[in-house]
Amino acid sequence: MNRGDLSKKEPIHPDMTVLDIVVGFKETLDVFKEYDKKVGECICCNALFLPLRELADKYNLSLEKLLYKLNAAIN
Repeated sequence: MNRGDLSKKEPIHPDMTVLDIVVGFKETLDVFKEYDKKVGECICCNALFLPLRELADKYNLSLEKLLYKLNAAIN
């Protein structure tokens, strides 16, 4: 899946910041906590203002998987 495929069709999309997501969808906190273990630090503490696209780049994460898990958490 390329970046063009990651459209804004889902409620959570790549251009949203971590802050936008946790404020709008509290149930996503568990997903971010799961990723805290993978990246070795608190995402909400250290990347709160990053868009998901930049977060994935910074921590070398799959943006597609992260988006899937976040959107699944709210559905």
